[in-house]
Amino acid sequence: MSNTRNTETVVVAMSGGVDSSVAAALLHERGYRVIGVTMNLWDYERVGGNINRDSGCCSIDTMDDARAVCHKLGVPHYVVNFREQFEAAVTDNFISEYMEGRTPNPCVRCNTYIKWGVLIQKAEELGADKIATGHYARVTYDDASGRYILKRGKDAKKDQSYALWGIRQFGLARTLFPVGEFIKDEIRQIARRLGLRTAEKPESQEICFIPDNDYTRYLRMKRPEIETQLREGEIVDQSGNRLGSHAGFPFYTIGQRKGLGISAPQPVYVTEIDAGNNRIVVGSNDDLRHAGLIADNVNWIAVEKLEGEMEVQAKIRYNDPGAPSVIRPSENDSVELCFTEPQRAVTPGQSVVLYQGDVVVGGGVIRSFIKNAGS
Repeated sequence: MSNTRNTETVVVAMSGGVDSSVAAALLHERGYRVIGVTMNLWDYERVGGNINRDSGCCSIDTMDDARAVCHKLGVPHYVVNFREQFEAAVTDNFISEYMEGRTPNPCVRCNTYIKWGVLIQKAEELGADKIATGHYARVTYDDASGRYILKRGKDAKKDQSYALWGIRQFGLARTLFPVGEFIKDEIRQIARRLGLRTAEKPESQEICFIPDNDYTRYLRMKRPEIETQLREGEIVDQSGNRLGSHAGFPFYTIGQRKGLGISAPQPVYVTEIDAGNNRIVVGSNDDLRHAGLIADNVNWIAVEKLEGEMEVQAKIRYNDPGAPSVIRPSENDSVELCFTEPQRAVTPGQSVVLYQGDVVVGGGVIRSFIKNAGS
């Protein structure tokens, strides 16, 4: 590692995991003045479930791990309380999206409004020039366009650019992704070499504020009226024929097969959540195949604005490999996207992220799917 001194100060978002720990260590080795910051975003009493474990995101164990890493590096560590901001931007949205029949992506909201929103403000208060996280992604500057470019991380299996599409140019200009140039095994090797406490720490897979990974329990706790107001709505087939009753449409997702409580000669899946009429539409696997989608809340990264049609690779979920697609401007600053080949289970509320090679062109929130070409 280079020992060249760097005069810049960087606030590193320390989650207590190995990736953010190594991000801080790499920047420290490169001569940056590092300040570790752990964000306190929620507490177990307010989210319920898993209360006694007290480990994972936003727990005492997590804060202790981050503090221990900072102590070993000889850099300051702070815990900042962003609970109110997180509730307003992330958890309230999570609930309201499900109540509208959509399936939200809280990680995107957290990145856009918390890490690249209030954390940047806190970094400025601490006199920092930049922020850094342990995300597997990369940022470069393109002289030709004069824009900061978000790229996939080097480790294709760990790439997290999908969840970062909401970062604006202002944020990208102030961002460092130190682990984005490495693969995961290399990050763990660096952590072992430095003797970091988090070197062997397993990764967390659940939604951070639902530590037991039971989002239906969380919704029932936050909106106890769901079961009395919404249960007994209809489950209907593609022609509108009633097949049974549901337990509340927020408890279902597009593509769901199990737990429908109806019998049919062939497997059936949730193909549409009709919140306005309090009903679930089911159909065959073929009925889940969509020709395209409409997305709004679009953030352009590689371009300033979409002027006409553009060919892209579109990812409609985190682990999606991406599908060749054509995008074009639509009404009210939204985007219409047509897949070259129909894709399965386009889910309103989720993100669609647009790529050209490793470059993130932009992204948006899926508002509706297009069932058939030309419809």
